[in-house]
Amino acid sequence: MGVVPEVGKPENVGVCSTRIGRVADLCHRYVDDKRLVGTHVVVTRRGEVVLNDTYGFADVENNKAVAPDTIWRIYSMTKPVTSVALMMLVEQGLLRLEQRMSDFIPEYAEPKVWAGGDEDNFEVVDAEREPTVHDMLTHMSGVTAGFIRAHPLDALYRKVGLGDFSRPEGNLEQGVALLAKQPLLFEPGTRWNYGMSTDVVGRIVEVVSGQPLDRFFAEHIFEPLGMVDTGFSVPPGEADRFSAMYMRGKNGDASLIESSTKSNYLKEAEYFSGAGGLVSTAGDYHRFVECLARGGELDGVRLLGPKTLDYMALNHLPGGVTLNEMGQSLFSETAMEGVGFGLGFGVVVDPAAATNLCSRGEYNWGGAASTTFWIDPLEEVHVEFYTQLLPSSTYPIRRELRATVYQALLD
Repeated sequence: MGVVPEVGKPENVGVCSTRIGRVADLCHRYVDDKRLVGTHVVVTRRGEVVLNDTYGFADVENNKAVAPDTIWRIYSMTKPVTSVALMMLVEQGLLRLEQRMSDFIPEYAEPKVWAGGDEDNFEVVDAEREPTVHDMLTHMSGVTAGFIRAHPLDALYRKVGLGDFSRPEGNLEQGVALLAKQPLLFEPGTRWNYGMSTDVVGRIVEVVSGQPLDRFFAEHIFEPLGMVDTGFSVPPGEADRFSAMYMRGKNGDASLIESSTKSNYLKEAEYFSGAGGLVSTAGDYHRFVECLARGGELDGVRLLGPKTLDYMALNHLPGGVTLNEMGQSLFSETAMEGVGFGLGFGVVVDPAAATNLCSRGEYNWGGAASTTFWIDPLEEVHVEFYTQLLPSSTYPIRRELRATVYQALLD
């Protein structure tokens, strides 16, 4: 399995060894107050791990403490992996970002756009153009998700079995074909909306590579990087390392909603969700993030060229606008003020507007169970945080983590 490297001396990389402890203190308070049951946080600067802290339980009911090798549901932290996979194929000249979706998924020919009604009776109009690969990578495709519950189209998704936290029936090819038959929320390229677009990106990877998404991930990303515990299901025989899932209960305490011993993740997956299907460990995902932070290469394994990664971390929203200016989806795994969107990541474009300690050029994403990571090229910092609490908007811990990390930097 991937293992987080040993903690070094923080002062060697411009970090105060006393003040960085406030990051752990923050996580411990959340657990001691019973808002979370357990946490794992890793802070790295200039390639040196300066904090690696585990605390509390991965599964209270079964008395499993958080361990270095705990397996977490990372949900939408799958999206950057899928986006990297697609860009690996772009680098090989096997597809272009401006290509129409029907080049890969025939059901996207002649798309329709929602024009009113509800999930049972609705109107559509012809779209002015098809979504492109770039639209899918940037969530400007018009695709939404059933779990968002902000529009009648979301309800239509749920009606046909798409976009909730449960796995759709069938495989990714079947699921994306069904998705492509639904109306688009808006004209492609005109707005930003969080949703299932990255499932479509995953299907493009399958079509272009000729491999199921799980095999492409394993052969081209996970095995080369030594991420042996990352996949679309918990590895056989490793169920004792799996975490339970919680949400805020009526009394404010974390309340169990899915046991670690009774989960679909313990079964072999058929639908490989590029948008949110992976489980991973802190050690494994740290290797993926470290690879990105180093410009696409780690320990002699190169996933992407530095120029490609720099391009992915640009703000790709039209005219350089922020998410808030682009259309304000009612749900996102990142702040929307001062933040744009790249090819698979949220991208900070205005730290002052974000009203949070961060740097211009930071790129990041999180998962529905309150996990998150960010990479700050300016300060040469990256952070990964793991817990299991739905939804991620329950507490502002992501913003609080940034404050406690950045106050510890000495230069």
